[in-house]
Amino acid sequence: MARKIFVNLPIRDMARSRAFFEALGFSFNPQFTNEQGACMVITEDIYAMLLVEPFFQTFTHKPVADATRSIEVLVCLSCESRAEVDDLVARGVGAGGKEPRAPQDHGFMYGRSLEDLDGHIWELMWMDPAAAAPQA
Repeated sequence: MARKIFVNLPIRDMARSRAFFEALGFSFNPQFTNEQGACMVITEDIYAMLLVEPFFQTFTHKPVADATRSIEVLVCLSCESRAEVDDLVARGVGAGGKEPRAPQDHGFMYGRSLEDLDGHIWELMWMDPAAAAPQA
């Protein structure tokens, strides 16, 4: 059985966050979505659980960081092409997100950053498959 990953992120406004990620083309699994949390499907094995802050807080005794002021994690998603990287950033900025830094172009690898409405940073990257091939 393949492992699955569920990245849990605190959010402030469920409707606003869902609309933002739907604008990026992501869908939500209704079986695991309600007013407290939403299961965003990234791939068949990768999910982001968007949890409203009071509900998120029930999973930890530590204070919940304000991602607009501090950072704990960078979520990196691979893309099929440079064009997909650019498209996702454009749609995210169009939906109210921010691009917190300049694009990084290393020829064989291209990446851009997108800050969502709650301050979480999503690194979107494409790597040339030839550059990632095992060396003989």
